[in-house]
Amino acid sequence: MPTVAVGDLTDGDFLLDVREDDEWEAGHAGGALHIPISEFVARYGELTQAAPQDGKIHVICRSGGRSAQVATYLVQQGIDAVNVAGGMQVWEAAGRPVVDAKGQPGTVI
Repeated sequence: MPTVAVGDLTDGDFLLDVREDDEWEAGHAGGALHIPISEFVARYGELTQAAPQDGKIHVICRSGGRSAQVATYLVQQGIDAVNVAGGMQVWEAAGRPVVDAKGQPGTVI
């Protein structure tokens, strides 16, 4: 599975967060698209409508396990997708911004 380091992501990269609702509400990367892994197949159309047609999808979860599953599925569908190594834990540790559901500073759970 192709992976990318948090430090290699830029502000313009498309980010798909596959964590569950409570995790998302506590803290997420601003601008990310949220589709929980438990709802991913049913909501797949939302991703195809939101994702850039010629860009890469960077998939993230808490630590990298769930996002690796979703990234693998996307690659099997012919979509250019990569797993974000270390997930939101590394994102937060690297000092990248994390916001809660109200747009205030958040935390990764």
